[in-house]
Amino acid sequence: MKRICNQCQTEMINDCKVSVEYDVNGISISQKRKGLFNSISAKTKASVCPNCGNVALYIDEYTKFIK
Repeated sequence: MKRICNQCQTEMINDCKVSVEYDVNGISISQKRKGLFNSISAKTKASVCPNCGNVALYIDEYTKFIK
């Protein structure tokens, strides 16, 4: 999916890795649902604007979060 920078309207570079210092797992997004073992999670990725440096986080598996 083509992403456009909100700041300067330039096409962003996708699939950049997101990591947190001292944590090898990076950042993940999760949602707890009703029931036992019924939670979902997805790893975040980042898009970076080559023009202004704006960073946007996103997940590829967003359809799993639709109830």
